[in-house]
Amino acid sequence: QVQLVESGGGLVQAGGSLRLSCAASGLTFSIYAMGWFRQAPGKEREFVAAISRSGITYYADSVKGRFTVSRDNAKKSVYLQMNSLKPEDTAVYYCAAVSDSSNWPPRPRDVDYWGQGTQVTASS
Repeated sequence: QVQLVESGGGLVQAGGSLRLSCAASGLTFSIYAMGWFRQAPGKEREFVAAISRSGITYYADSVKGRFTVSRDNAKKSVYLQMNSLKPEDTAVYYCAAVSDSSNWPPRPRDVDYWGQGTQVTASS
């Protein structure tokens, strides 16, 4: 079955950096657009960043210039480099696989598969 396994979350001070990784299995990784979403307590899940099959990237305005999404099809992995972290970035971060990229950037309802999530906390 399809599995998306995130790693790399943790606790950092505001201004610090983290790199999230997501390893995929059970799917033809190269044909999926991949994305990152996040959900803070009491809030809806929101889009963070996405990368298309061809490597085109898209970012939420709140993270543009600070976060970088990348993918390695040979390793079936997607990454999110997060720099200059702010307390408002604190959330559970989810990796997502999207087969239909007709909506871009993808919305939560467009996601075919989700990872289990990893906690990111930026303390002030």
